[in-house]
Amino acid sequence: MDKFTTLHGIAAPLPLINVDTDMIIPKQFLKTIKREGLGVNLFDEMRYDDDGREKPDFVLNRPAYRDAEILIAGENFGCGSSREHAPWAIKDFGIRCIVAPSYADIFFNNCFKNGILPVVLPPEQVDRLMDEAGKGSNARLTVDLENQEITTPSGEKIPFDVDPFRKHCLIEGLDDIGLTLERASAIESFEAEAAQSRPWV
Repeated sequence: MDKFTTLHGIAAPLPLINVDTDMIIPKQFLKTIKREGLGVNLFDEMRYDDDGREKPDFVLNRPAYRDAEILIAGENFGCGSSREHAPWAIKDFGIRCIVAPSYADIFFNNCFKNGILPVVLPPEQVDRLMDEAGKGSNARLTVDLENQEITTPSGEKIPFDVDPFRKHCLIEGLDDIGLTLERASAIESFEAEAAQSRPWV
């Protein structure tokens, strides 16, 4: 998993509440078990018309936000089904950080497991960042995970909380497999001892 330390990037405003996982990545794209290639279908029904043409008014289709790495969203982001394809699609598009007042629990947890930082802020602070994001590609935000703060183009610093263990995993680039491999020597020692003491197993 890619490490997350400091992100300086374009923030795209998505002022919608209750954005569910089917809106993030519709069910017809869930046939794959690969994490790559889903970004093109992120928010598919909002991004494209029935003929597959881009809807020019959708935020990620606008020139200023095509390279967005931060998403500013409304309450209860990621609700609905527990599909892990939702963070896969977000990450594959290039978004590494989401800022919202609240998230669905399973989606929130899946973000950390896939190298995405979901930041929770009070609604009034999210609204301020939404306004900043509305200024386009010249208004870039800096997300500093080590110091747990977001810096706006005007220099305002907005602190945020994050669980220390999840912070460690993001900074070190550790998913569940990576965490297990950190204990590889202990696992090997256990297996060797078990093979000697219980050879019949």
